[in-house]
Amino acid sequence: MNVTFRQLRLFAELAEQLSISGVARSFHVTQPTVSMQLRELTEEIGLPLYEVIGKKIFLTQAGEELAKTARTLADEWSSFGQRIDSLKGYQRGRLRVAVVSTAKYFIPRLLGAFCRDFPEIDIALEVQNRDGVLQRLRDNRDDIYIMSAPPKDMDVVQQVFLPNPLVVIAPLSHPLAQRKRISLENLSQERFILREKGSGTRLACDQHFSAQGFTPLVRLELGSNEAIKQAVAGEMGLAILSTHALGEHLVDQSLTVLNVSSFPVHSSWYIVYLKGKRLSPVATSFLEYLQAHAQD
Repeated sequence: MNVTFRQLRLFAELAEQLSISGVARSFHVTQPTVSMQLRELTEEIGLPLYEVIGKKIFLTQAGEELAKTARTLADEWSSFGQRIDSLKGYQRGRLRVAVVSTAKYFIPRLLGAFCRDFPEIDIALEVQNRDGVLQRLRDNRDDIYIMSAPPKDMDVVQQVFLPNPLVVIAPLSHPLAQRKRISLENLSQERFILREKGSGTRLACDQHFSAQGFTPLVRLELGSNEAIKQAVAGEMGLAILSTHALGEHLVDQSLTVLNVSSFPVHSSWYIVYLKGKRLSPVATSFLEYLQAHAQD
């Protein structure tokens, strides 16, 4: 096949943005130029790579396969460039990190500190729910993934780098707020507001409650930590959240942490990537940075 590397880069960007105009802006070319390159690529492959339905672009099966190949080649070329820069004494390039939503409370600070030490490294940070991050991991879209519940159905490398304790929070006015010791039995009639099923926090909660023989009365399931905190402050029920999602001023949010036996639940944050993946020099530097500075 007579396919150019530029065409593959264009198609990889199309798979990311699903927008011809977006690809044109990214590569600083006109939309007709992008369309022509993609048309030539389609003709060379011999199968439709995408289709437009209601002004939306959808990749075909052939397009999905080509996108994976294009991303792999682009990653290898980027990694090669970083290795050459390293031989020249430079540390620069692009780092792509995907994290689950709760990690957004601490990862930006770590990335900021990392960028101060390595100012020539650009960061692409993707924040999604656990299912979204797992899909990106499955498609090998990023360098490193941060989550609290690594998948069991994928062959991955996983390394613990930070504790992720889960606690019970209540409105500041709750009758149990001043109690020193609270048993789970004391919470049997309380309503709970929990993260959505499938999230790392919910998986840890369900596992802990099952081990304790406790069945919470679930009033509401939400996919946002901020929405859960607002619901608890509004006295809709209790919740279980990572301490990283609480911030430093609980009282200002009309919230408090209850002193419940068997809590906090001791969970962890993991660095995850596909087994066999060759990390770029930039990703390796970030991995080493996390391991050395996360506790700080």
